[in-house]
Amino acid sequence: MSAPLFHMIAGAPDPVAPFSHAVEVDGWVFVTGQMPFAGTALDSGYPEGIEAQTHQVMRNLAQVLQGLGLGLEHVVSARVFLTHFEADYEAMNAVYASYFAPGRRPARTCVGVTALAKGARVEIDFVARREGLREAP
Repeated sequence: MSAPLFHMIAGAPDPVAPFSHAVEVDGWVFVTGQMPFAGTALDSGYPEGIEAQTHQVMRNLAQVLQGLGLGLEHVVSARVFLTHFEADYEAMNAVYASYFAPGRRPARTCVGVTALAKGARVEIDFVARREGLREAP
């Protein structure tokens, strides 16, 4: 196993806690969960509503991936955290699904939580793979 690379991405939102934007080991890229900050500063605020927050989280995740020379097509797994699970699940899914081609969606877990940092309604993290993609047999 090679030594891990700890990445901080210029233009991505500032961390809300002591973490790296992503950590990479042997072609696997673990992207820290992103909040729906509309800017890079922690006081930049969130957009209103779950749809807008989900779009912003996906843009922030894409910014981190882009900073690593990757895209959403490299994502193999996602975890979604919702503070208003019953109210927001369907709307979040509609937005989330629009970012991935049918038949090429990552494995995913979605859980309801009591709270997220800075009052966000949604947080999403990714695992991506740097090496070439393979088609299923």
